[in-house]
Amino acid sequence: MRLRPVIGRLHRWIGLATAGFLLVAGLTGALLAWYDELDALLAPSLLTAPPSPGAAQPLDALALRARVVQAYPQRQVNHVPLSQPPGRSAVFFVAPAPGDTGKPASPVAQVLVQPYTGQVLGDRVLGQAALGARYVMPFIYRLHHSLALDLAGTLMLGAAALLWTVDCFIGLWLTLPAAVASQRRTGGTAGKSWLRRWMPSWWVRWHGGSYKLTFDLHRSGGLWIWAMLFVLAWSSVAFNLAPAYDTVMARAGLSFQATTRSLPMRAVPQDQPGLSWHQALETGRLLMEQQASSGGFSVLREDLLYYDPRRALFSYYVRSSLDVRERVGRTLVAFDGNTGELRLAWLPTGAAGGDTITSWLAGLHMAARWGWPLQALVSVAGLVVAMLSVTGVLVWRRKRISRRRAKSASAPASMRL
Repeated sequence: MRLRPVIGRLHRWIGLATAGFLLVAGLTGALLAWYDELDALLAPSLLTAPPSPGAAQPLDALALRARVVQAYPQRQVNHVPLSQPPGRSAVFFVAPAPGDTGKPASPVAQVLVQPYTGQVLGDRVLGQAALGARYVMPFIYRLHHSLALDLAGTLMLGAAALLWTVDCFIGLWLTLPAAVASQRRTGGTAGKSWLRRWMPSWWVRWHGGSYKLTFDLHRSGGLWIWAMLFVLAWSSVAFNLAPAYDTVMARAGLSFQATTRSLPMRAVPQDQPGLSWHQALETGRLLMEQQASSGGFSVLREDLLYYDPRRALFSYYVRSSLDVRERVGRTLVAFDGNTGELRLAWLPTGAAGGDTITSWLAGLHMAARWGWPLQALVSVAGLVVAMLSVTGVLVWRRKRISRRRAKSASAPASMRL
């Protein structure tokens, strides 16, 4: 009983500190659960690409890359999609070439290509605050990930997510019934059972007045989808505050595989690989086939071939039987861009406990598995997060006004004059 007021105050101040961040994250996250669908709806001329008459199969991925290189001669085309959903455009990313002084010089542009004809449909800078329906969903994603404040916003949301993760357990504990004196003396055998005394925390008093309704929505709303709220909170820490996430997971005894970021960077970037893109694609396929054979997994779909000039490194991604996400494959082999020598392999699940858990957290957070049912659940969870933020502030405000009134009423008359 002495601990409950202290925990209650901690819950209150964490809630007030994170309410604004979580309101934005919840509302934008509810939309992002349907990112692909909404993006295609808002920009159909850019993102939809039905088969052309007489062209039942998409063009070869490297042939499409050649079209993009031709259309953007002053840009580097190091990102080659190897597949796309039926009826959707092929998505390339082009970066400024060395010495490019055009304005803007730094943004990487997303280029959309008709995969059946090779026609370049257009481009956009993701996250750019610009007029036009094509920019809406990418900007909402930027708000969700960084409040449109880049690194500063990413870190702020990461700190808010870390507090939110702690508060998930604090809020759950505060819903539990406190022991009453008679039950403590009799070992809990008198009166209602503990479970029956906890049940009201799950109910909403719809006709008990505005304050009771607000309080119950705040308390029961968090209970009904508590597990999903925890998944969203902790995965947000992984996305936005990776050092804290990695430290906690390592303390829990979970291991992680090395990633391409751990490989050394060259003193001077090598803009052109020694291997041709056709050689690189064949090398990636061969190396992945060897990994699949030795690792006992199957390749379901090619996804991406990427060249990193800073490391002179090709990365070949597929969706395999080890992937959690369905729309994006993250099974990877990385190899030297000049010799084709394997530098590392990375598997989403089964190779390291930390990576397996992180892959599942990311897949659930992004609604990237099981289709629309999980998308609907994540969307509802985002709305609940926003609701909890608003109702938490309203409960605090009501209690604050009540305390002020009580304090004023108890003050001597001379002090109230």
